[in-house]
Amino acid sequence: MSLGIWILSGLFSMVGAYCYAELGLLIRKPGGDYTYILDTLGPFIGFIRLWAECLIVRPCTITIVALTFAKYSVKLMFPECEPPDESVRILAAVCICILAFVNCWEVKWATAVQDIFTYAKLLALFIIIATGIVQLGRGQTQNFTWDDTETDITKIALSFYSGLFAYNGWNYLNFVIPEMKDPVNDLPKAIAISIVLVTVVYTLTNIAFYTTLSVPEVLGSEAVAATFAEVMYGPMAFMIPIFVAMSTFGGVNGILLTSSRLFYAGACEGQMPEILSMIQVSKMTPAPAVIVVALLSLGYLCSSDIFALINYVGFATWISIGLAVLCLPWLRWKHPEWNRPLKVNLIFPILYIIATIFITIVPMIAKPKETGIGVVIILTGVPVYFLFVAWRNKPVFIRKFLGGVTVCLQKLFVVVTPPKKAV
Repeated sequence: MSLGIWILSGLFSMVGAYCYAELGLLIRKPGGDYTYILDTLGPFIGFIRLWAECLIVRPCTITIVALTFAKYSVKLMFPECEPPDESVRILAAVCICILAFVNCWEVKWATAVQDIFTYAKLLALFIIIATGIVQLGRGQTQNFTWDDTETDITKIALSFYSGLFAYNGWNYLNFVIPEMKDPVNDLPKAIAISIVLVTVVYTLTNIAFYTTLSVPEVLGSEAVAATFAEVMYGPMAFMIPIFVAMSTFGGVNGILLTSSRLFYAGACEGQMPEILSMIQVSKMTPAPAVIVVALLSLGYLCSSDIFALINYVGFATWISIGLAVLCLPWLRWKHPEWNRPLKVNLIFPILYIIATIFITIVPMIAKPKETGIGVVIILTGVPVYFLFVAWRNKPVFIRKFLGGVTVCLQKLFVVVTPPKKAV
């Protein structure tokens, strides 16, 4: 069942990315799915999408990956027991702060960190997969059974949140469409190659785990790769936690690196504070956006329950992505005359929307607390929208006050509005 969920999550992501490809080639603006929802369903729904992404999805994802980094890092010091919760959260906070500083100080440093730590991730996966192939050659298939398979449909739906979280990020491909030289040819290729490759690698990695670990051992471990390494590599087991920690360190850096694009798109549409689209004068980095995302991420460290945080992110993410995919058939109906370099068969968005409704509604029944908190956080955007976005004719004193706050923050961060590129 576990391997099936990994494969289905990959296929689900592939269908979603395929639908996004048509939208990206149809509406070529920065901002990705936020822009598609804004242009199709209106400014209110677009803002709620932006609010959920900025307040929940991005910072909460950073927290999850930082906690994973911390758990694997301290595993070296606590090989025989679970590490203290406080030490894990402190180390996760240090990780976020260091990478926030790097992204504020120098873009080249941030991209270098991303490149180096991506190689570490690939090396760790290669070692695990190679070990799994050797184990299969030895006939280690005793754990590949349907014994004790979960049959509760609500738990299976919740497990998709964890599976889909691992594939999360495919929708960010559309953020760079305006910068592509030949998006019509390159975007579908990038989607197909990347998601197929990631699906194969993740599935093979989990197969490798099950050649050595039983289902209870996998479920009972907070650092599965480290547990696998302890069994297989003996005195060299420390390598895998180090590589995984490096990988997740790079993951935090990548989210911080790309968050500024979304803030910039929102500010251009007048739906985010102008200060969040500005760049530092001497370093040319989006310091305000990075600092805000980092502070929100530190706030989510009040909880160290990774699976609860994944439920928050999963609920907000799949509502947003489902709405974006809904834009595809809606635009086909409203604007059939628009030029579509890529035209997706409508069966794909319809199936995707149905599946999205399933993996959104069922977990609400299974985990009403987590999804309820997610709904409340999203709904806090409603008064914010009507007070700060929809209300255009604000009194002069309010406009002066908001303008003064922006100027003060500009002086504090030494930032300015980036120059627009010539068309």
